[in-house]
Amino acid sequence: MTTRRGEDDPIAGWTRRPVAIDNAGDFNAMTVDVEDYFQVEAFFSHIQRDEWSSRECRVEQNVDRILQLFADSKAKATFFTLGWIAQRYPRLVRAIVDNGHELASHGWAHFRADQQSRPMFSADVLRAKKLLEDTGGVPVRGYRATSFSIRRKNLWALNALEEAGYKYSSSTFPIRHDLYGIPEQPRFAFYPLEASKFMEIPITTVRRMGTNWPSGGGGYFRLLPYALFRQNLRMVRARDRQPCMFYFHPWEIDPEQPRITGTSLKTRVRHYLNLERTQGRLAQLMKDFRWNRVDRVYPIEVSS
Repeated sequence: MTTRRGEDDPIAGWTRRPVAIDNAGDFNAMTVDVEDYFQVEAFFSHIQRDEWSSRECRVEQNVDRILQLFADSKAKATFFTLGWIAQRYPRLVRAIVDNGHELASHGWAHFRADQQSRPMFSADVLRAKKLLEDTGGVPVRGYRATSFSIRRKNLWALNALEEAGYKYSSSTFPIRHDLYGIPEQPRFAFYPLEASKFMEIPITTVRRMGTNWPSGGGGYFRLLPYALFRQNLRMVRARDRQPCMFYFHPWEIDPEQPRITGTSLKTRVRHYLNLERTQGRLAQLMKDFRWNRVDRVYPIEVSS
């Protein structure tokens, strides 16, 4: 019997509002979180934001390489882009749009959503959305939180995103992790808000032995053998009959990036492991699956 607490649990409501997917083309969603190597959460305590402008920036050249990879593969993608990056490199934003990819928001300056107040968060996502739209000349409908930091304690962020004019978010991860995750949430796209078409699209996991295993990119893509990763994605397609949501970062194809000193072994492993292999693995991933923009894989509401 469901308890009163269970009835009031917003996560339980999520499970009752799945998104119906008409995915006859067998496309999956390819996404890129556009940030530079020194902006990642792992280096938060080592690099202050007022140091960013003095660091060697490598994001432009890395995004150019990614755009070429996608062009060679005839793939389209969604680029969740920091406002800070868009302000500094408007050419990069226009190149994303001119190449037929979807422009989306990663917030302004890589602040975790669960470490902001609601007014701070709303101001951040509005500022990023406006600059991206002004620079790219296209509507920005999607948002991804830094480090998937929409968690149980800040679910209000989903309401704030809808209020700011976003149509979807990809800011949750149904796994257990020291920095993020809601393991009991739905594994596939759902409507988190009652009487609303605002959509949340989690990062892909595969269900094995009663546990959700991360299968949607990032450090896991660099850590796991490629054959296992491919098998996991194929299992989601065949067994769950759902598109996959994959993500990576421009710095992950850049083994020559400057090393940040004074970091822990755990941080170094998470950030630097197998960087030299990532681009080759991505090229193989382009061959093994079909990839498209988020707004072409999922039924994102277009009208305001």
